[in-house]
Amino acid sequence: MVTVNEVFEMTRDALELIKSAQRRRLIYRTPLVKSDTISNATGAQVFLKLEALQKTGSFKARGAYNAITRLSREGVKHVVTASAGNHAQGVAYVASLYGIKSTIVMPQLTPWIKISRTKRYGADIILHGESYAEAEAKAMEISKELNATYVHAYNDPLIVAGQGTIGWEILEDLDEVDAVVVPIGGGGLISGIATVIKKKRPGVKVIGVQSEGAPSAYLSLREGKIMGVTSVDTIAEGIAVKRIGDLTFNIMREVVDDVVLVSDNDIVNAILMIGEATKVIAEGAGAASVAALLSGKVNVKGNVVALVSGGNIDMPMLTKVIYKALAKANRIIKIRGLIPDRPGTLSIVTGKMGELGINIIDVFHERFNPEIKPNYVEVSFVIEVPPDAKAVDDVLTELGKLGYKFWTERF
Repeated sequence: MVTVNEVFEMTRDALELIKSAQRRRLIYRTPLVKSDTISNATGAQVFLKLEALQKTGSFKARGAYNAITRLSREGVKHVVTASAGNHAQGVAYVASLYGIKSTIVMPQLTPWIKISRTKRYGADIILHGESYAEAEAKAMEISKELNATYVHAYNDPLIVAGQGTIGWEILEDLDEVDAVVVPIGGGGLISGIATVIKKKRPGVKVIGVQSEGAPSAYLSLREGKIMGVTSVDTIAEGIAVKRIGDLTFNIMREVVDDVVLVSDNDIVNAILMIGEATKVIAEGAGAASVAALLSGKVNVKGNVVALVSGGNIDMPMLTKVIYKALAKANRIIKIRGLIPDRPGTLSIVTGKMGELGINIIDVFHERFNPEIKPNYVEVSFVIEVPPDAKAVDDVLTELGKLGYKFWTERF
C-alpha cells in the first residue's frame, strides 16, 4: 500500500505537471476568493476555492490529467472508468487531448448534463446500474474484456496526487490557514489535499464533509475499518459513494482531523448562498463544505478554506434547489384564503397585491372541497417576499379591508 509520504512526493511531481498544463490553459488555476457573506454568516473568515470553475466543471480534471498523461507516456491507447459524472468528464477530456480512446460507465440516473458533456469529449458512454458501485463493477468487467487500462475515480495514487495540487495552491495563495473543509465521496480529493496540508503545515485542521445519505468515510473513520453502506440517497450525486477506497481510507485516518455529515437541506441552503455570494453555481457535492459551515456542523474560526469542488448541476435540479432554499428561508411563502366565486374577484385580489409590490409566482384554486360554500373558492398564492418582512402583514391587512380573509401557510 502506498504511504502518505510517498503520496506527498507524488503530489510534488503532479504539481509541476499541472502547472505546465495551466500555462497552456489545459487545466485552470482556480481562484481562492473570500466571501464576506458566508464569513458574516459563520463568524469565520471564509475563503472559497472555486474548483467549480475548473476545466470540465470540477476538480476531477486534475487527477485525470496527472494519471492519463503518465499512462500516455507508457503507450496506453484505451482507458475505461466508472463515474457519477465528474470523473467521467475529466477522463474523457484528458484522453481526448492524447488521442486515447475512453469508455465510461455511468449510473443510469446520472444527470443529463454530465452525460452529454462527457460525450462531447468523445467518450463511449454505457449507462449501467443504480449506483456508482454497480457502474464500477461493470466498468472493471469491460476493461478486462477490452484489455484496456482502468483509471479508478479515487483509489489510485496518481489520481490522489493530482487532486493534491489543490492543497499546494491553497497554501501558495493564503499565508495563514486555520482549517480546510473538503467534500468526501470516495476520498481521493481529501486524501490528496490533506496530505499536502499536513506535511507542509501540520497545525492546519482538515475536515471532511459527507452527505447523511452516503456516510461511508464518516462511519469508517469512527470504526477504524472500512464501512460500506447498502444504499445511498442524496442530491449530491458527486459524493454518493457506497464504499471509500482502501488507499484513501489509509491516508485519511492519518491526515484528516474529522468528518461531519450534512443533510440535503443543508446542501440546498449552501447552493443558494454560494450562488448569491459569488455568482458561481455549485452542484450538490460542491456545496457540501459550505453547507457544513453554514449549518454549524463545522465550527471553526480564523481563516477557513471551503472547497467548492464542482459546478455540474442540471438546470431543472438547480431550479428545484433554488425554490426549496427560498421557501426554507421564508423568501417565498404561500398565502391562502376564500373569495367569492364570481367574475372580477380574483382580479381585485391580485390587483391589490400588485399595488403593494408583491410578485405572484403561482396561483392554485380549490373548488371541490365539500367544506367550502358553493359560491366561494379557496385560492392559494405563492408569492415572493420583499426584504421588509412587514410587507406580508400589510398584504393580509389590505386584503382583509377588502373583505377577504387570507392567512400564511407552510409549504
